[in-house]
Amino acid sequence: MASKKSVEIRDDVELTNLDEPLADRGGPSKRVLVDYLDAASDRLIPALAERPVSVIRVRPGQPSFMQKNLPTYTPAWVRSTTVWAEASKREIRYALCEDRRTLLWLGNQRAVEFHVPLVRVGEQHQTHLVLDLDPPEGAGFDAVVAVAKLVRQALADAGLDGAVKTSGAKGLHIFVPLQPLPIEDAAAATRALAARTAALDPSIATTAYLLEEREGKVFVDATRAGGATVVAAWSPRLRPGLPVSYPLSWDELDGVHPSDFTCTTVASSAGPGGDPWVDLMPEPQRIPDDVLEQGRQIPIARVVAMHEGKRRKRAREAAPDTP
Repeated sequence: MASKKSVEIRDDVELTNLDEPLADRGGPSKRVLVDYLDAASDRLIPALAERPVSVIRVRPGQPSFMQKNLPTYTPAWVRSTTVWAEASKREIRYALCEDRRTLLWLGNQRAVEFHVPLVRVGEQHQTHLVLDLDPPEGAGFDAVVAVAKLVRQALADAGLDGAVKTSGAKGLHIFVPLQPLPIEDAAAATRALAARTAALDPSIATTAYLLEEREGKVFVDATRAGGATVVAAWSPRLRPGLPVSYPLSWDELDGVHPSDFTCTTVASSAGPGGDPWVDLMPEPQRIPDDVLEQGRQIPIARVVAMHEGKRRKRAREAAPDTP
């Protein structure tokens, strides 16, 4: 049990062991995380509201893990929602993080990353489509920025606009707010816009799902659709220095690096005022019919990869042993 000296109360939440390292490998203390969540709560909570929250947690002496189902010891005042999980054939009780008290409680549980789906509770349509830009091993951030500009061009060519944020790791996320659209159509539009991006300059961008087929290019990931989740704007990431998924204007991309935005640097600049993620986000848009039609003709990447994996396995099993 924590000693009295190690306990701090905020918003009736008991915060413990704040000055211990967040993870066994050292680095920032738990206080750095909790102080950031507190300072950024006015911006992070709206990005989480009305969506089932999955968190990545750390515990002393254990590897990090993703938590979806709330633990049995969760306080009764933490709001939640249940979602049927087809894979495990059971209902999962997710947190709904819609107030500072819940956010602080999750922070005290060493919840570092906050991931949300693109569908709000009780709705059957996506609020945004997302293109996730993933650089190849060893590439600089400038490679991601170059492809982000291709995404912006592909959107503009379709009469669309989006907002951009760092992923909190090495890449970027481009969000396009949507007028109500069936989930299947939102997924199709995402595939089409990824393909249009890669077609603008196939020497630097690719939609190849399999890593070995990307040839050192930036991957334009169109799989953030349907039940997939994405790290929320303003969420910390479990990386060295505790970087933050940070909103940027398009004009800022050339002059920054994801490592510029950490729990420490962002907390020091957080305060009353507007929310850049809200301010930079365009109004919900209608996806043009030609984009939808193109996307419907593009196979789902994960399904293609699954079939390719099975094909390769059969080929290996059928091949004679070689010395």
